[in-house]
This record gives sequence, structure tokens and C-alpha cells, in this order.
Amino acid sequence: MIATRPTTFNIGQLHILEMLNRCNTEKSLKELKKALFDFYSKEVDAEADRLWESGVISGEKIEEWGKQHMRTPYIHA
Repeated sequence: MIATRPTTFNIGQLHILEMLNRCNTEKSLKELKKALFDFYSKEVDAEADRLWESGVISGEKIEEWGKQHMRTPYIHA
């Protein structure tokens, strides 16, 4: 028998669960998903701006990434 620990949620997770509990229609779920997407989109933009301003990302770096082949190699059986 595997012993399991109870899951402890942080305040953000608890809040999201509470919001999901109120999503009774596809429309409300869609609106909530859009709000979450918009929130994280702003977070990503802010982090990208921070990396650009600190010099971690530059135009040259982005050009370099464009020339790299970063595909996951296929494993043939």
C-alpha cells in the first residue's frame, strides 16, 4: 500500500478552484480562461522586457535562435 499525503494548495490555487466552482456555463468558463490567459500573457511580456533590458536577450540572440535546429530527435525503434 502506498501512503499518500494530502495535497496542500496555496492561496492562488484555492482562489482559482473557488472561481471554477462558479463556472456553470461554457461562456463563463471561456471568459475565465481568457482572463487567465491575459494575466499570464502580461507576466510573460514583462519578463521578456526585463530580459531584454538586462541584455540576456538581444536582436542578435533572437537571430541566433532562428538559425538553430532545436527539434526533438526522433527515436526509431
